[in-house]
Amino acid sequence: MQPMSAMTDKNYYEVLGVSQDATTEEIRRAFQKKARTLHPDVNKEPDAEERFKEVSEAYAVLSDDTKRRRYDAMRSGVPFAGSPSSGAPQSPFGGGYSGGFGGFPFGAGFGGFGTQTRRRTPAYNPQGGADVVYQMDLDAKTAAAGSRRGITYQRYVTCEVCHGSGSEEAEHAKVCPTCGGTGTIDVDLSSIFGGMGFGAMQVQCPECEGTGRVVADPCHACGGSGRVLSASEVVVDIPAGSHDGDTVRVPGMGNAGTNGGETGDLVVRVGVPAERLAPEAALGFQLVGFVLPFIAMGAFFNVLPSIAFIIVVPLVIGLFMVVRGGLAKHNGVWWRNAGTQVLAGLSNGFFIALFLTLLMSCSQSMGRVGPRGWIY
Repeated sequence: MQPMSAMTDKNYYEVLGVSQDATTEEIRRAFQKKARTLHPDVNKEPDAEERFKEVSEAYAVLSDDTKRRRYDAMRSGVPFAGSPSSGAPQSPFGGGYSGGFGGFPFGAGFGGFGTQTRRRTPAYNPQGGADVVYQMDLDAKTAAAGSRRGITYQRYVTCEVCHGSGSEEAEHAKVCPTCGGTGTIDVDLSSIFGGMGFGAMQVQCPECEGTGRVVADPCHACGGSGRVLSASEVVVDIPAGSHDGDTVRVPGMGNAGTNGGETGDLVVRVGVPAERLAPEAALGFQLVGFVLPFIAMGAFFNVLPSIAFIIVVPLVIGLFMVVRGGLAKHNGVWWRNAGTQVLAGLSNGFFIALFLTLLMSCSQSMGRVGPRGWIY
């Protein structure tokens, strides 16, 4: 499973709504049209800023002849020879970005024009690996007694070919040829928005993902990420007295990080279905908890008859759902979970009940005051 370069994950031509043979002027006009409607200072929709960054990124690449040729080459698989005059960093090996022709070395086999293959130039971005969460369901008896179980699961492990660095032969990452190591590319908005006061802006470089570096010699096994997907086995000890929702953490058995980043943990989540509330029963307990503040405050302010309809209907429905969800013999954890749902419903109903009962109490008091302030 080889990751693609971030720069080739998106079709910039589709983002701007132009054809692949569009002229620079057509690209500029397409960006101008989209940018005017998507700029965050003009468009207040929640996703406007993200969409504006996307079209700006597309314009920054396609409006620059060198970046556009490189982008087209990366998408099509045709090698791109960087010109020394383009300002792109040159390889210390001489004659290319990473020791091959134009930074996209040919793979094994050069027997014909149709057999050329290339390696990606992914971002060099060391990041820690995520934890892997594994659900293990046990019956109540096994969970109470404890258990030792072997599990098999999939995770990313450190690549054995490049030892996690992402480069097969080179010792260090190289400067990104698209942004020159800055991690950003510039988009000039002055000609797009005219006198609206928008100047140049910077967007994250799509090739190096903002790090300023790319893998110098992408590994053929992992594609430059420094990790590969693999099956792993581990024996996990579930301690005695475990309950539904408990977790057991196995350090270092999660996903390996990218480009030598730290490895995450394996988190085994214990599940005991017998201790779980059915969704219907959980909602029922919440409804029961919801009406409790109405009962207490209605009695305190002496307006209970006036809000009886608010109490009876939810209470009857809630009790029906609790009974239907199962009231068979359960252990203390099940009842504790039930109590948690009741408290959740109570907290939701408290302020509504307080406001309503105060309002009704005030209304009744005002109704007993005559035109001269006498209380009848």
